[in-house]
Amino acid sequence: MNKGSFKTLILGASTNETRYSNIVTKRLVQQEIEVVPIGIRKGEIDGVTILQGMPHIENVHTVSLYLNPKRQEEYYDYIISLKPHRIIFNPGTENIELWERAKKEGIQCLEACTLVMLSTGSYLL
Repeated sequence: MNKGSFKTLILGASTNETRYSNIVTKRLVQQEIEVVPIGIRKGEIDGVTILQGMPHIENVHTVSLYLNPKRQEEYYDYIISLKPHRIIFNPGTENIELWERAKKEGIQCLEACTLVMLSTGSYLL
């Protein structure tokens, strides 16, 4: 697969440069992987606008979660409706309820760290 087919939605994006969601967004931009950050506050990360709410996004390959399980609840239907190939549950976002719903829809679920995956080259596998 080429990088263009790995469109990644970052759920829980932040303009705070110390947040992993921000660091990962920057890394995806650097690696020329299309990224769609969604957060609760307006802003930009490396020139990419942070979207708010639950916008309709086509052809999402990966949803990378940066929201704690309680905050994820309102996004369950939204995440499933995107029909992503995979969901990455980054440390602190592990959620068996969403995991089970996603698996029933044929979505691959990983308990992993997007930043580590990008660093080791396993993200594009």
